[in-house]
Amino acid sequence: MTVVTRFAPSPTGFLHIGGARTALFNWLYARGRGGKMFLRVEDTDRERSTQAAIDAILDGLTWLGIAWDGEPIYQFARSARHREAAEQLLAAGRAYRCYATPEELAQMREAARREGRSKLYDGRWRDRDPREAPPGVKPAIRLKAPLTGETVIEDAVQGRVVWQNENLDDLVLLRSDGTPTYMLAVVVDDHDMGVTHIIRGDDHLTNAARQKQIYDGLGWSVPVMAHIPLIHGPDGSKLSKRHGALGVDAYRAMGYLPAALRNYLVRLGWSHGDQEIFSTQEMIAAFDLPQIGRSPARFDFAKLENLNGHYIRQSADADLLAAIERVLPHLADGAELAAKLTPQLRQQWLAAMPSLKERAKTLLDVIDGARFLLSGRPIRLDDKADALLTPDAKALLGAVAAELDAVDPWTAETTERAVRSFAERKGAKLGAVAQPLRAALTGRTTSPGIFEVLAVLGKAESLARVADQATSAKLEPRVG
Repeated sequence: MTVVTRFAPSPTGFLHIGGARTALFNWLYARGRGGKMFLRVEDTDRERSTQAAIDAILDGLTWLGIAWDGEPIYQFARSARHREAAEQLLAAGRAYRCYATPEELAQMREAARREGRSKLYDGRWRDRDPREAPPGVKPAIRLKAPLTGETVIEDAVQGRVVWQNENLDDLVLLRSDGTPTYMLAVVVDDHDMGVTHIIRGDDHLTNAARQKQIYDGLGWSVPVMAHIPLIHGPDGSKLSKRHGALGVDAYRAMGYLPAALRNYLVRLGWSHGDQEIFSTQEMIAAFDLPQIGRSPARFDFAKLENLNGHYIRQSADADLLAAIERVLPHLADGAELAAKLTPQLRQQWLAAMPSLKERAKTLLDVIDGARFLLSGRPIRLDDKADALLTPDAKALLGAVAAELDAVDPWTAETTERAVRSFAERKGAKLGAVAQPLRAALTGRTTSPGIFEVLAVLGKAESLARVADQATSAKLEPRVG
């Protein structure tokens, strides 16, 4: 048997983080068994489905590195097939036409709420002669669900789940306007696509009972079902935007690497011993349904950041720069930054990358750390750097610039020797010289190592930036 899974998002918004994890689990399970994963766009809600949402879902999956098999399948385009299945149930006596009016249905719902019943429809047209139908009322088609016994799902994650049939409605298969319901469409599509394993969020668990009854009515085998717990916030509450309930596109814009996000998502609710870091091939080889827990996973931004930092440090410098260039279109000032990326600046950025990525947790941190490369002269000082460059500090810059002017060749090692020698002669600590130098070169009081900065900027640019900030006073600077 070829394993076939599917990811079936509704295109009413972005690809949220929970949907991305569901897609990842389906993809890993299929790939690990030499199977296929299909993408089905459940666009039957015509009022809320949009092309922009479809594009965002496809783009998000592609960015994450989750590839589906074949072309996307659009559920709405299969409406005729869904109606055919409803007629098949009708012909087999497993469904019936219901002529209840909207007013009658509202009365039934109110009565059920009043009496505390979960079953909302009273079955009044279940065995009634259609010739008694009121004139002018278009019927819906309802499933003739079993009235006694149990509906059971042997769920690969949740275990044995049982519903009493007396509590389940005769659900609508076709609405009175002839449009198929979600319940029917999902069953027909999964069957026709040859889906063997349905892996989805446990908010669909109740749907599983109703869908099994449709499978049974059509005489089709039920796929293996695996309902995975939803993702909660760190405090155990329902995931919200403040916790991380954002679209995948937002994580890209926040500077997360797709490999890091995949790694983080796979560990949200699934375990493989104590292993935390997984290559894609390791995930594919190890992923299985029994290791998915039954409790909701908790989203932790700090853990995601730390993991992303690991992936940044492990990335080749050129790969990291390529990732940065791909994220620039998604940043507010990305176009401005991209325009500055000359071949020379790319080389400088690559030279600075080992220092830039050492403490970075996101690509935005790397970009922020490299802004000294992107700044024109005179470099803009932040408040801390401006406060640091006192008249004495500026005079000190003039003196150390004269020392640096004689350095040849210009490297991190030769500039460090020159600055250390200057500080020793003045009886100063290295930091008393390095910090004003850092402020003049980068406009900040924090940066990569100051000697790496000097080497990356080059002699001419470094001395020019120092000269921009240094005083013309001839006074000997006070240090120490």
